[in-house]
Amino acid sequence: MAGLAATETTIPHVPVLTGVTRARFEQEIVPAGRPVMLRGLVASWPIVAAASRSDEALAGYLVARPATQPVNTWFIEPALRGRFGYAQDMRGFNHERRVVPIADLLDYLIEHRGDAAAFTAYAGGIPITSTLPGLRDDLPMPLLDQARDMLVSLWLGGQAHTAAHWDVPQNLACVVAGRRRFTLFPTDQVQNLYIGPLDHTLAGQPTSLVDVAAPDFDRFPRFRDALATAELAELSPGDALYLPSLWWHHVESLDPVGAMINFWWRDGPDWMITPLFTLFHALLTLRDLPENERAAWRTFFDHYIFQRNGDPMAHLPPDARGVFGDLTADVRQRLKAFLIGPLQP
Repeated sequence: MAGLAATETTIPHVPVLTGVTRARFEQEIVPAGRPVMLRGLVASWPIVAAASRSDEALAGYLVARPATQPVNTWFIEPALRGRFGYAQDMRGFNHERRVVPIADLLDYLIEHRGDAAAFTAYAGGIPITSTLPGLRDDLPMPLLDQARDMLVSLWLGGQAHTAAHWDVPQNLACVVAGRRRFTLFPTDQVQNLYIGPLDHTLAGQPTSLVDVAAPDFDRFPRFRDALATAELAELSPGDALYLPSLWWHHVESLDPVGAMINFWWRDGPDWMITPLFTLFHALLTLRDLPENERAAWRTFFDHYIFQRNGDPMAHLPPDARGVFGDLTADVRQRLKAFLIGPLQP
């Protein structure tokens, strides 16, 4: 086994930009489809100012905006160094999950700062609009149209490691307290990241089994190839990271009290659901076909879905394209009924 620290100096950092306008973000950064660090993007937020004074000031700022409900919180024993993941048998997980009021979580984090014998606590993906509605107006995001459909969430905890995973939406990850290190991999590194089960996950998304901070190359030899493609982003409070959809990211919270706020959104029609369902559907329809038949179906997908040859229905009048025409509400309902039928027991 060899740690990652010796190789970190050889991993390039993502580009760092300042003063990015919404026009540049929408017209240049998002279309490029690559991670970018935005230095100081949210440095003017009141929550960043509170955290810069002290952990207690951060706690006071959040408690003054009462939560509507307690939050799901994970606790992991000190020997596991904050690395949340699976149990040895892969059936369960290596941590305990409790529902905790945010004020109690903040008290725990502050009380156990620097305590090597304390459990690491972590609450992720707290929806701000429904759980901390008094916080939302203090989080202006100049790079996004505030009228668009998006999810804004809070991550709060100690020195936790989030296993490398991907998210369907695009993401602006804004650090407001403590430092965070992201290790990023392109989507095609799925073959080298040793992903756990897709239908039994820690928090909804498939995750890598590799401890990116201290990889075991004997167990996961192809991870060396993934490292050859990796990029680092080290964020301080006030910094943000743009993460395109489906980029793998491993996240380390480097300080005893850390907080991050994420803006998540998807481009495309708002009725679209995750393509992961298509992948699961393919287990029933494609995976176990003979190789030559799978190759033939790949041709159809390339033609009709990925449109490698242009619009596959361009030779037909619009009203003769069936479900490959405009996906109106009626057509979507008909398509869902068509798909559900064969899936019934």
